[in-house]
Amino acid sequence: ALSSANAFNPAISIILNGSYQYHSLNPEDYYRAGFANLEGTGPETQGFSLGESEITLSSNIDDKFYGQITVAFSDEEVGIEEAYIETTSLPNSVTLRTGRFFSNIGYLNSRHAHTDYFFDRPNVYQSLLANQYGDDGIQIKWVAPTDLYIELGAELFAGSNFPAQGRAQNGFGAQTLFAHFGGDVGSNNSWLAGLSFLNADSIDAEDGFTGNSKLYIADATWKWAPQGNFKDGGFLLQTEYIFNDRNGEYADANIPDFSEPWNGNTSGAYIQGVYRFNKQWEAGYRFDQLWADENGPYASDYNPYRNSVMFACHNSEFSVFILKYSLFQPNQTDTDNAIYL
Repeated sequence: ALSSANAFNPAISIILNGSYQYHSLNPEDYYRAGFANLEGTGPETQGFSLGESEITLSSNIDDKFYGQITVAFSDEEVGIEEAYIETTSLPNSVTLRTGRFFSNIGYLNSRHAHTDYFFDRPNVYQSLLANQYGDDGIQIKWVAPTDLYIELGAELFAGSNFPAQGRAQNGFGAQTLFAHFGGDVGSNNSWLAGLSFLNADSIDAEDGFTGNSKLYIADATWKWAPQGNFKDGGFLLQTEYIFNDRNGEYADANIPDFSEPWNGNTSGAYIQGVYRFNKQWEAGYRFDQLWADENGPYASDYNPYRNSVMFACHNSEFSVFILKYSLFQPNQTDTDNAIYL
């Protein structure tokens, strides 16, 4: 008798994100040896920036479906970051999702960047996934009814975004498989590990590649916290490794009718540790490295690497200030000392 039209009004979340950046290396002269400069993955303009802010609306649609849409705002553009519906009542712990969303491969990829401990994504994510792989598609996921956490799933994507661009294979340009496992060790420790696979076909991708890419991802996370409550303090250790095997050809847009074979592999990894002193303060260190291909259009015998440290202050669960310093050797001759706030 008391039901109203407001019963299914969506929850609204607003994320405001601004930054200040200083780089000793001019962003216009920046390049990673062995890897293309993909849009949105290099240093931003020196000084103050609006960064990327988000508005998210989410709600149960009815007794069978949930919906969410996230609109992202930046200095350059406004766009739909995610917009999907998801089932809530399929039997046997099976979930279907369709629309636009971030793939569930790896550990960081499915998470929005504002939830990261560090200011920016590791170089392996920037160079091999253009920060984060998301696309239009469908996902099926199953969580096993066991004490050990077991999540298995697969995805089919249109192939609009790097590393799958050009909507190859008649608009089914990317496919994924993923498996995640986790559990508790006593009352103070927990772990999560995963294996993922991304098969991507591209036509005239941003780095000039046309062909097939196969990405293999392994991730592992360990958390220690008194009674398992990381919000009050504890330590997190996290790592990921991505291997990219490419078979196709390279074309230079500035040279008409030019192409050459591009067969080879690149890879990258990061490892980071974050210590949380209490609810308000935490500090962390991250090392990340790329391994370039010795053949192909971006061939290099140098492997870029970076060291980063960060300090964060959480005034509450709704606000955080992050100060980060990194020392980056992107190529044989340059060094970038960077400060982010």
